[in-house]
Amino acid sequence: MQEENSEEKSTEKRNQASSESAANSSAKEAKDEMNTGEKPQGDSAEQESSGKSVKTPSPVKTGTGSDKEKAAPAKKPDPRSKLYKPEGHLLRITSSPHLATTASVTKIMWTVSAALLPATVAAIIFFGYTALYMIVACILTAVVTEIAMNILKGENFTIGDGSVVITGLLLALTLPPSFSVWLGMLGVFFAVVFGKHIFGGLGSNIFNPALLGRAFLQASFPVAMTTWSWPHTDKFNALDGVTAATPLGLFKFERTATELVDLLVGNVGGSLGETSALAILSGGIFLLIMKYADWRIPVGFLSSVFVLGGLFHLFSPAEYPSALFHLLSGGLLLGAFFMATDMVTSPVTPLGSWIFGTGAGIILIVIRLFGGLPEGVMYSILIMNAATPLINRHTRPKVFGEVRA
Repeated sequence: MQEENSEEKSTEKRNQASSESAANSSAKEAKDEMNTGEKPQGDSAEQESSGKSVKTPSPVKTGTGSDKEKAAPAKKPDPRSKLYKPEGHLLRITSSPHLATTASVTKIMWTVSAALLPATVAAIIFFGYTALYMIVACILTAVVTEIAMNILKGENFTIGDGSVVITGLLLALTLPPSFSVWLGMLGVFFAVVFGKHIFGGLGSNIFNPALLGRAFLQASFPVAMTTWSWPHTDKFNALDGVTAATPLGLFKFERTATELVDLLVGNVGGSLGETSALAILSGGIFLLIMKYADWRIPVGFLSSVFVLGGLFHLFSPAEYPSALFHLLSGGLLLGAFFMATDMVTSPVTPLGSWIFGTGAGIILIVIRLFGGLPEGVMYSILIMNAATPLINRHTRPKVFGEVRA
């Protein structure tokens, strides 16, 4: 009996041990399944009994969320953060030119018209209502012609820029006081149509329109363009109001010099706007201060006339007038400050401006001293207008790195 009891106890112990081992094996498989996410391949006892070796895949370590954050590489800083960032405004990328200015075509043109006011007032003072009628008629004709050309060409009206007003005013100031108003209007019509719009309008014309209109009148009506009258002052009230001569004409044909004081004030015969040197100088200097005219052109023009005229005067004082007489007489000052400095028909380079002004002065001296006419400002400027494209071409600054052909 004792032996049977002992055998039963040993059997119960073996069964209990096998049950514990099976439970441990099931718990291990369940744990492996949670870690690998794969189903168990069967009991180990069945695999061993079949005699086949089954290769169990190695578990993959996925890690937790905190492990992923630690393993992620640090984000690199953006190199663009080191670039300059303007405060308060954005950078704008535009094409050239990059020069900022408040000047415009309209502002410049009306400023030039304002600079001509002293000469205009002086013309009215010395020559009376005749000068006023001529000036008003020429300006109105220029405006009407401009509007008509805008309509014919199918473009917007351009009278607001003020350029046509300058054309009419300048042409009126270059005419004799006794010149017919209707002929003056004809000259303005020619200047606007054939001196400006036939080339394409403002900015495309080759010659100064006002001077081109005067050249047309000079060629068409030479007698009327050379008939002068004295100013309406006490000095000339007793003289004939029709028969007169300019200071240049008096010296060239009669060798009679005019006092420099009269040339400064304007108490002499001549065109409406060229008699008073002080009035023209005040407006011209104003333009230079405003930087609406290239100072190199009038300086080159006047200095070449002064030097060459002074040299000839030193050589023969009785035959040639003095340098100051050349500067203050005729239309030199009006042409140097208001016609030769036309932005469209003058060179754009600094060296070209010097060449333009100096060349005009040389041509003027040649005409005054050796030509058949006493005055040559109009022709000297028109000739240099024709040479302006050539001057611009050969005085263009060399670009850095450019190789000449």
